[in-house]
Amino acid sequence: MTDFTTEHRLDGGSRPAVVFMSALFAGGWIWEHPYRRLEEQGWPVLRTHEAICALDRRVAGSIERLGDSFLAACDEAGAGEVIVCANSLGGLVAIDLAGRHPERVRGIVVSGAPGLTPDPDVGLSFDRRGSVQPFGQEFGDRMLAALFHDRSRAFSDERKDEVGEMLRRPESMVSMARSLKATRTYQVKPALDRVACPSIYIWGRHDRMTPVDPWLDVLAGYPVEIVVVEDSGHIPMIERGDEYTAALEGFAGRCAGALA
Repeated sequence: MTDFTTEHRLDGGSRPAVVFMSALFAGGWIWEHPYRRLEEQGWPVLRTHEAICALDRRVAGSIERLGDSFLAACDEAGAGEVIVCANSLGGLVAIDLAGRHPERVRGIVVSGAPGLTPDPDVGLSFDRRGSVQPFGQEFGDRMLAALFHDRSRAFSDERKDEVGEMLRRPESMVSMARSLKATRTYQVKPALDRVACPSIYIWGRHDRMTPVDPWLDVLAGYPVEIVVVEDSGHIPMIERGDEYTAALEGFAGRCAGALA
């Protein structure tokens, strides 16, 4: 049994599977738009269900272990060669996997990755005496302000409550703290140096959690594709699903064509 459970449809012929990794707070539901679009087009697809901070702290606290767990879930489902799509903390996992498994990772699609800026303020406190707790109106408002540029495109109250319920569990807060610590110590540039597969970075112009400008500066020295999504914050696959998915479709097609 793997750490992640999955939804998948992998009968897409010889093309690599487009696989979507959960984010720190959000499960596989953030990928609904691109997952369904590619599924309709006959691509082999897979997405994990569990948010990273819902996993065991030993897994959540290591970029490498998260990658190993993600690939184990792909193995269990029968996905071989993959194009890894990941947002937020998962973006570092995708970069790391590409460097460690070049024989298998045929492309990476990264957005909102941490590692180049200080931890964002989303209204959470690891001190139980903190004035802002992971539930209620104040927490919800601060979280949505950090994640979205256009609040009218934010996820539903049901999803917001789901995240708050998960973060009320002490073990989830510990896993989140371990995850954030892992992003502080992860060496981004050496990891980028090891990536040989095609890479595209699809980033919200107004990402407050993980601003795009430091990544644009670093990525200028690498042969990667960059798409900056206007009028979007940290989660462009939700906030600007059509733009995100169009960029992903073109990139996946180029990756598959290069392997033909």
